[in-house]
Amino acid sequence: MMSKILKILMPSMPDALPQTQTTVLIVEDDKFLRTLLSEKLKREGIFVVDAENGEEAMLKMKAEPRPHLILLDLLLPIIDGFEVLRRMHDDQGLKRIPVLVLSNLGQEDDIKRAKDLGAVDYMVKAYFTPGEIVEKIRRIIREEYV
Repeated sequence: MMSKILKILMPSMPDALPQTQTTVLIVEDDKFLRTLLSEKLKREGIFVVDAENGEEAMLKMKAEPRPHLILLDLLLPIIDGFEVLRRMHDDQGLKRIPVLVLSNLGQEDDIKRAKDLGAVDYMVKAYFTPGEIVEKIRRIIREEYV
């Protein structure tokens, strides 16, 4: 009886909340870009955790909920993105989390180094819109988890 009353009062309420929600950790020191990407992902139904430096990122990726994907800048304070990738690569619990690098560094050496350290893909910030970045995140998550 109570569920019928709730359905009448709140018809758009789902019958059950999803058991898991996709979680993305955004590691970006530029507050504007971090907020822009966070809001765009949230509108897509993705749960977002963010970090503004590599040290904070390492702590947050080990916390629950574990991220399904990490969007990682390379030029970060305290611990840079390359070191974050190296530490993840050496940690059995973290090395399976896909990392999409989003950086202003666009030299082939930087791209190769990031991929050698485990990044699944690499995007140069200046070449992609926030919508294209979100689509790439969705594609990687589909490939990794579906």
